[in-house]
Amino acid sequence: MTKQTKISTLGELRESGYESRSVKQELRDNLRENILKGHNVFEGIHGYEDSVIPDMERAILSMHDINLLGLRGQAKTRMARMMIQLLDEYIPVIKGSELNDDPYDPISRYGMDMVEEHGDDTPITWMHRDDRYTEKLATPDVSIADLIGDVDPIKAATLKLPYSDERVIHFGLIPRAHRGIFVINELPDLQARIQVALFNILQEGDVQIRGFKVRLPLEIQFVFTANPEDYTNRGSIVTPLKDRIDSQIITHYPKSIEIGRKITDQEAHIKPEQNDMVVMTDLARNLVEQIAFEARESEYVDAKSGVSARLTISGMENLFSAAERRALHQGNKTHVRVGDLYGVIPSITGKVELVYEGEQEGPGIVAHNLVGKAIRTQFTHFFPDPEKVRKQKIDNPYKEITNWFGDEHTVDLLNDFTDKEYEQTLKSVPGLEALVDKFHKKEDKAMKLFLMEFALHGLAEYSMLSKHPLARGLQFKDLLSSMFSLDDDEDDDDEDEFNI
Repeated sequence: MTKQTKISTLGELRESGYESRSVKQELRDNLRENILKGHNVFEGIHGYEDSVIPDMERAILSMHDINLLGLRGQAKTRMARMMIQLLDEYIPVIKGSELNDDPYDPISRYGMDMVEEHGDDTPITWMHRDDRYTEKLATPDVSIADLIGDVDPIKAATLKLPYSDERVIHFGLIPRAHRGIFVINELPDLQARIQVALFNILQEGDVQIRGFKVRLPLEIQFVFTANPEDYTNRGSIVTPLKDRIDSQIITHYPKSIEIGRKITDQEAHIKPEQNDMVVMTDLARNLVEQIAFEARESEYVDAKSGVSARLTISGMENLFSAAERRALHQGNKTHVRVGDLYGVIPSITGKVELVYEGEQEGPGIVAHNLVGKAIRTQFTHFFPDPEKVRKQKIDNPYKEITNWFGDEHTVDLLNDFTDKEYEQTLKSVPGLEALVDKFHKKEDKAMKLFLMEFALHGLAEYSMLSKHPLARGLQFKDLLSSMFSLDDDEDDDDEDEFNI
């Protein structure tokens, strides 16, 4: 507790020279101080350095109410919560006040009566900034009573007061957020009549409860979050309310793999024992990020709904766990494999909204396709583009590999292969090790094995090989022979065959 917070009466507060500020002035002053000192209040928000963060700072300096407009998983609520750091650590309030009354300028009947009765002896307490943040998720069942207030018959009976007495009012969340930050998430989901009540508060400071003529000059920093209203059928922001929200800031998804990785690395909960047991490669991390980029461009995924950054965060956690599971079974440390990416699929299926065509395909197949497209996109960063090889008829670095599969050879890569089995299987494919040595000679052994498997997956995505899921892994074989093996599924109960 600071020396200041030991002050316990209004008289002591006056003697200390304390000056009250509105919450918006407080946010503005503290932001100016942070900027002058070179401190970034929104530390850990990556990808917004040149777009959203400057807009937020401008809005706070302008003392504006803010609407953060963007698709899900774009750190809207997180940024609102970080504004708490711009509040003073403690502010004085009249002790026992429901509405966090400023001792210098009370707004509630209770606060005004306390000051009138006790004068400089009015007891005060100190409120921490963490207690000055209120958040409400807008749902269709939210009522005026929840947000603004209503008459409380129990309070009237207990205090033996008539309903005409202002003291029977039970105030809602918004008046109780006086001198703080109030956040409403998913604003369009709020019923239109409640939005009308909100813009009356924003514009006039009027709080109307059951016919009471109550004027509360509330000091609140409002922050709203919403999906673009053209993108949702659930509701919209009524025009008068939109007009009274001073700054509307548009958020966005990471614009590069590198930014996406920063977010995922920061947010994914990877346990120390997972880091000890699993060696993760940069390429594997990039592939997880690429899945989200592919999903945002996919014709099967509803672009209006968006693809949250939570997909890659959960995906990275699942990727570590897929490799960790194998390590636990083997009893030794392991390196991540390309096949482990298919362990990420449960992180995809629940986090993408599919359009009609996607629903027809099914979430599992769409997720497999997204993993495959991520591999295809990243493949040309490490090996020559197979399509250019075909068109330009240049030296084909894949010829020995495809010819071997063309002689009706197959390769099964099972998830629970030991490291030795995994290495032996990959090295059994003629030309595969030579391909990796040709383009990535300086890589260590583990990375070369990863790239050898990556090459098989990439060739399958470019239709130079075929790839089929097995019960416990994947099978690679020649594309043409795969087309003619019509009875394979019936003969092998373990194989669920389809081309990715």
